[in-house]
Amino acid sequence: MPVSVKFASPFRRHTGGTESIATSVATLPELFADLEQRFPGLTKHLVNESGDPRPFLNIYVNDEDIRFLGGKNYRFAENDEVLLLPSVAGG
Repeated sequence: MPVSVKFASPFRRHTGGTESIATSVATLPELFADLEQRFPGLTKHLVNESGDPRPFLNIYVNDEDIRFLGGKNYRFAENDEVLLLPSVAGG
């Protein structure tokens, strides 16, 4: 089941410039494991020591915040589009 994952530009320095990938993972923890295998060191910017998404990481699935879809328990569906986006703060 293909799932498309897009990386916001701040993460692309950790992906060698890769903007998106296709994967067949079913859950968010599986996605993080796949990303670490493909891009060693990337997940330290995405998850904390317990494997939970970092507080300032926004994860959208088909334009919906994954926190409202079940978070780590959400099961990806065929053709889901996932966007990994860091929060931006400033003033």
